[in-house]
Amino acid sequence: MEKRIYIIGAGFAGQTIADDIKRKKIFGKVNAFIDDNKEIIGTTIDGIPVLGPISGVTSILSNSDLDEAIIAIPSAPTERIREIYETLTKNGFNHIKILPGISQVIEGTAHLVQTREIDPLDILGRTPVTISLKESLGYLRGKRVFITGAGGSIGSELARQLLSGGAERLYLFGHGENSICQIYRELRLLQAEGVGEKATIVPIIGDMRDREYVDYIIRQTRCNVLFHCAAYKHVPMMEENQVAAIENNVFGTKNLLDAALKNKVDRFVLISTDKAVAPVSVYGVSKMLCEKLVLDAAKKAGKSQNGNKQSFMFVRFGNVLGSRGSILPLFQNQIKTGGPITVTDENMVRFFMTIPEACSLVLQTGGVGENGKSYLLDMGEPIKIIDLAKQIIKFSGLEPYKDIDIKIVGARKGERLIEPLWLKEENPTPTKYKKILMLDNKEYETQRLEKLLGALEPICFFTKGNEKVFRDKTLLVKLLCDDCESLRDFYEEIKSDNQLRTDLL
Repeated sequence: MEKRIYIIGAGFAGQTIADDIKRKKIFGKVNAFIDDNKEIIGTTIDGIPVLGPISGVTSILSNSDLDEAIIAIPSAPTERIREIYETLTKNGFNHIKILPGISQVIEGTAHLVQTREIDPLDILGRTPVTISLKESLGYLRGKRVFITGAGGSIGSELARQLLSGGAERLYLFGHGENSICQIYRELRLLQAEGVGEKATIVPIIGDMRDREYVDYIIRQTRCNVLFHCAAYKHVPMMEENQVAAIENNVFGTKNLLDAALKNKVDRFVLISTDKAVAPVSVYGVSKMLCEKLVLDAAKKAGKSQNGNKQSFMFVRFGNVLGSRGSILPLFQNQIKTGGPITVTDENMVRFFMTIPEACSLVLQTGGVGENGKSYLLDMGEPIKIIDLAKQIIKFSGLEPYKDIDIKIVGARKGERLIEPLWLKEENPTPTKYKKILMLDNKEYETQRLEKLLGALEPICFFTKGNEKVFRDKTLLVKLLCDDCESLRDFYEEIKSDNQLRTDLL
């Protein structure tokens, strides 16, 4: 029996997908468009009937387990997508796909290959801001773009969006063979299906901790723009591997910055995090130091006498929904195994943004940002983690506390109830670009940075004469606490709590 496909939305995107399905002849038959537009309900488009409205007609459709609905309204707000999803599920549709509301689609390049199974990201949170990528990516036309951590959640989405930027080459850099291979194949498939423009895509396997190799690869690729997404990110994991966090995040970033300065990379954009604000974990300190290193490199670029205009900046934002290791995939896996969903604290809140929206804003900032400036994405209002857990359970067709329990487990080391996005003295101010704020810089003196990194280096890398300090976790934490007041205060608080428990016992 042939699969029947119902396309929700008879606009340009829906029609393009219908044409795609007709041309390929292997995915089923488009049975109808379903739309709310009274002017076209009852008509046909290229032989396909237009039914509607959406809320009324889905209940009378005879659908089997094979049938599929594709939501093809990329400009629809999150609330509307949620309503359509609930209508479809209520009326028996088990297979629901969506054409994500990304800027490339809004600009008229919808393809069947871009559709995917609907997930909680599509119906949670606020409606993402719409950015004209073709306009904001003009600065990348004909350029060579280098993405570190290209196999990760942020790096891979940057790469997808960059297909529409007119770049000459996309360099996908990472040390994970499988993840780089996966995004490389995906981009090639997207190109084969007509998505984006003809950029040469080059996968590069390497480790940013290797100073000589990093210098070599930046020199050989002659990249113009570098988006630095690579980092170890899991807070509790990095608290168990503190030396590795500094070795990879701090010294890896320094290697990239030094190579970018030396080889005259035009623009360097660091992806930073709210964990860098008054950090209470070694991971957070590592990202704070990355921000300081970028600002220090910007000063060096500003003093350059070679006439080459270089720009170094960072973009900071909070949590992104759906990233690897984030709370959303964790909750989904816990639901699959029957629960319970584990939440740290009933009062824990986080700022959330979807990955595509964050990446669109990062790409825009990369073009409009100035050398030595710090930027912050406007994340909107914070969301309670326990409310997010309840919404994801309901998305799965289950009831919180009835079908899936929610268990409060307490904070892990390096976690706090609220992650601030900025320090008071950073004074975020709006720019003329929606959702992009500028921060007042809080720099380190070059001498302070060099002294700290000089003390940390023999702990992270084996050096003759300093064998005794190699991988000395205790010394590393002491050096970081001596430099970072917020980390010192947090560790002392934990120490006092542990001592109090011991005394009570």
